[in-house]
Amino acid sequence: MAVYQVLVVDDSAFMRKIVTDLIEADSEFKVTATASNGKEAIQKALELKPDMITMDVEMPEMNGLDALKSIMEDSFIPVIMLSGINEQGMKETIMALEAGAFDFIRKPSVVHDQDIAQVGKALVERMRAAMHEVKRKAERKESIKKMEASRNTVIPPAQPVKKEDTSKEVVEPLQKTVPPILPKRENSFEERTGVLQAKKQPSVPLSPPKSERTITKKDGLGKPDQSARTKTDIPSKPPVSSLQARKEVRSPEVPRLQTKQPATSSASAPVPAKEPTKLNTAFKTSAGSEGSFNKLVAIGSSTGGPRALKTLLEQLPADLPAPVIIVQHMPPNFTRSLAQRLNTFSPLHVVEAEDGMVLKKGTAYIAPGGFHLRVHKTADGRFILKLSEDQQVNGHRPSVDTMFESLLPFTSLQRHLVLLTGMGSDGARMMKKLYETGVTSTFAENEETCVVYGMPRSAVELQCVRHLLPLQEIAPRLVQAVK
Repeated sequence: MAVYQVLVVDDSAFMRKIVTDLIEADSEFKVTATASNGKEAIQKALELKPDMITMDVEMPEMNGLDALKSIMEDSFIPVIMLSGINEQGMKETIMALEAGAFDFIRKPSVVHDQDIAQVGKALVERMRAAMHEVKRKAERKESIKKMEASRNTVIPPAQPVKKEDTSKEVVEPLQKTVPPILPKRENSFEERTGVLQAKKQPSVPLSPPKSERTITKKDGLGKPDQSARTKTDIPSKPPVSSLQARKEVRSPEVPRLQTKQPATSSASAPVPAKEPTKLNTAFKTSAGSEGSFNKLVAIGSSTGGPRALKTLLEQLPADLPAPVIIVQHMPPNFTRSLAQRLNTFSPLHVVEAEDGMVLKKGTAYIAPGGFHLRVHKTADGRFILKLSEDQQVNGHRPSVDTMFESLLPFTSLQRHLVLLTGMGSDGARMMKKLYETGVTSTFAENEETCVVYGMPRSAVELQCVRHLLPLQEIAPRLVQAVK
């Protein structure tokens, strides 16, 4: 069994001792060194090159966020952030996840032994997942290198020689047949040049031998210059009839074209130009439109999710004609900081979901940590969010499966499902069930860009993913599907 070397970083000597004990309780890991601030952490990371780092968020001299950024510039080492529950600590934790931290856990409470045990279990689980992903990515990189090497050695050096030998045999009979054709080509070329000269000469009647050509050129209309003009004018009539023919063929699309015509008129041109900008600002400032919708986007993510959600949401337009509901596996309170952070990047209005909220177009709702999120339909036809503290599903609350399951009754909605990076299989089972009922707009992040290829892999194995894409390509395809 491999023993992974860990660097523990925390400004509290007491906390460094607790974290060290929690890590070394598992024989797979050994704490090789500790550091009391960010500067010391950077120096020891360069010297010792540990397999993994646990990093406190708030420290003197240099905090964990700045130290993380510096370490990531030099080499990729999985970093798990240890965050306090105060507002500043939560904000910096979200920023650390965006900057490349593998995951985070809450700092254990020194008062409750049970809490320390739970934090220790969560820490070791994340450390194992990080090492598994490092190994998986190294194997994937090695396999890609082997594939590229095999491609470069596919063509043997002897093949070009064989091609040259066969080409000689083919060329010889072709060369024998070429000479009889050449005189014919010369004659036809002379004929063509004669015609070209006739066209270039301003006084065609001076060349009697070409009278037949001048007659056909004039067509009884007089001088050659006039005939040239008439020839350029004559084709102007057929395009008119062809245009009319096109209009007749496209007559079913006339209503669509009429909606575009006002933009071409000078009187009404400013109206369409101003309306979209008003709508975009309205979507952002007033939390979307309360108008009816028949489309909905549902997204699930876990480890690596905050960074993936940032990439995805910042590409979704403010006038997206659908609400977006999101389950990100996170403890209570952290999801509010996540929503506030994402709202600064996304054209959509991003909020932490509350019980009874009415779904609106152009708004993204993030399930609060510690609560399941479900979609309900009211008697008056509106869609609202309901929160509950029911038992965990797949070890999570909120659960992606719970959110997806709530969408099953709403067959009148065009439902678009997305699974992003994350450990485990949460969301895959209910994506499969929705897929079997006719929901084919299903997306998953591929192995190449996932921090942890767990949840998407499970959905792929259940054969319910229609679009398996790298993270940066999901948003454009999703917008295309929704619009």
